[in-house]
Amino acid sequence: MSTHRVLTGFLLALGFVLVLVHSVWARRIVILYAAASPIVKALGVPEDEVVGVTRTDQVFPRATKVGSHLRPNLELIRALSPDLVIVGSKKAFPDSAAERLKAAIFRYDPRTLKEILEAIEALGRVLGREEAARNLVVELKAELAALKPLPRRPNVIYEVSSLPLKVAGRRSIVNDIIRVAGGRNLVTAEKKHVLLSPEAVLALNPDFYLYQVGPMNRNPVSPKKRPYFKGLESRVIRVDEHEFARPGLNAFSAAVKLNRIFFETLNQRP
Repeated sequence: MSTHRVLTGFLLALGFVLVLVHSVWARRIVILYAAASPIVKALGVPEDEVVGVTRTDQVFPRATKVGSHLRPNLELIRALSPDLVIVGSKKAFPDSAAERLKAAIFRYDPRTLKEILEAIEALGRVLGREEAARNLVVELKAELAALKPLPRRPNVIYEVSSLPLKVAGRRSIVNDIIRVAGGRNLVTAEKKHVLLSPEAVLALNPDFYLYQVGPMNRNPVSPKKRPYFKGLESRVIRVDEHEFARPGLNAFSAAVKLNRIFFETLNQRP
């Protein structure tokens, strides 16, 4: 290994991100997890330094499209000669794929708002933008100052897809958004997405039934209009998948928005 390409490894608390860093700051970056792109941009990374993104990523429109986050084109990525590749979970981008790239790997896989803040600080160190990262963390924490105390903790179910019926479990960022907003996710399975029957939803009787609309739940019928949810008494809220289900900057505004919905509903006069 040449001295100008020395690698250093470190593991953040809770083990959610592993970074291998060159001795000089990355100048050619490929982002394989779209939720990380707004963070990279917010840290002030020039657009021409992001050379590759997934096909649905619109944050850096001039970057080469390198496939999806689950099926990236590794040969195309290698041809771009990146010195840093930002990837998601090991399930989405296993170590065997990472080993095929001659680049440093930053694994971005936060499951809570706290872990998002930790990942921002880690990215700031990797990209040589520590001050920008600290400022961004301060801004996001300040955004949460708008949260209002609730008269009680509402019970919530979050629909990921209607066909088949999948809901968010405890390993989803949605779980923490609900918690920060002041609610309780009734689905306690240690999974990101959980198959749940309509009968189980009715039995749980949530105060709020949130259903997302986006790539994972395209054009769903409103839950109140579904025959199998005829007895659903929850307040039904339609939300944007990109705003609620991606573990990025959006998660903070989503928590504030959801808190406001909870607050206004629970404080309505009978």
